[in-house]
Amino acid sequence: MILATLLFLLPQEPDASVLSESGRRAAEKGLAWLAQEQLQNGSWPGDVGYKLRNGYEVWNPHAAHLGVTSLAGMAFLAGGHVPGRGPYGKVVEDAAHWVAQNVRADGYISANETRMYSHAFATLFLAEVYGMDRKGEIRPVLQRAADMIVASQNSKGGWRYTPHSADADMSVSACQVMALRAARNVGIQIPSSTIDRAVRYVRDSAVRKNQPMLRRSFNMNLPADPPGSFRYQPILDTRASWALTAAGVTILTNAGVYADEDLENGLRYLESDLKDYSAKWGIRNRGHYYFWYGHYYGVQAFHMAGGLRWRNYFSHIQETLLGMQINDGSWPNSTGPGTHYSTATACLILQIPREYLPIFER
Repeated sequence: MILATLLFLLPQEPDASVLSESGRRAAEKGLAWLAQEQLQNGSWPGDVGYKLRNGYEVWNPHAAHLGVTSLAGMAFLAGGHVPGRGPYGKVVEDAAHWVAQNVRADGYISANETRMYSHAFATLFLAEVYGMDRKGEIRPVLQRAADMIVASQNSKGGWRYTPHSADADMSVSACQVMALRAARNVGIQIPSSTIDRAVRYVRDSAVRKNQPMLRRSFNMNLPADPPGSFRYQPILDTRASWALTAAGVTILTNAGVYADEDLENGLRYLESDLKDYSAKWGIRNRGHYYFWYGHYYGVQAFHMAGGLRWRNYFSHIQETLLGMQINDGSWPNSTGPGTHYSTATACLILQIPREYLPIFER
């Protein structure tokens, strides 16, 4: 009886039962590989570029990559490794220092021509670091970075690849909302109107029943988007996809929407196409960029949903990732920024059940 009481009082990992011992070891092996690959300045390299249709255009190959570094830093935080303490304390500390050094006067964080994707990941990473280790040098950088995101929201409520763009899309917008939520969690003031407008942007992108389909200007042979999916942009002739739907659901949950028709329909669509999506972009295409950014959002969407839906999803993605890991501990990325990006993302996905990062708590 006394032993049972003591065990109850010990801190428990909230959702750790879905993470198998094999999954835990795979994440640890991935972190060990990342640690040895970190550059002397604290960053990790990657191909700086952008997605173009199903490919990835590179304009700055194998450069110190802001977004990759931020994701790698978060992978260590997700494993319970905090700045300045423990076996990877210096790894995290050096990464945070390098990221913070790249903030500009207007609050834009960029290195080697990275864009708003990387700015959002950097802001998110710094917010999580600041939540664990409230050093004075982080807060002013974080405040300016969050203010820049708020100022860059366009009239439709979304964000695009560059600051202050008149255009917007679902994928870039999801990153910004996550960054703003993380910043708000650690005391940075974020206008509620910014979040409200982002939610409206997502709702305008939802595909609903009996909605007209007008994609002839794009490709008249394309099938209609299924109800429950989310489009790239809130106009009828842009595409919908599994990854964009995961991003849309993630925006809603990060904005505080937890029970909603658009949310429920989005999750149903994600469940229906999950295995085909992973097989096509993960296994057959050896870790295509679509696979990694899709499941980066997908794991968050299902984790917030919880219950059997979450357990089924995580069982699938864990098995998939275990089958894809390379012997040295890394994960492949056939199309995209490179193996440091894919390995950081895989480690993040596997460790989300541990809920060490506030942004991934239910």
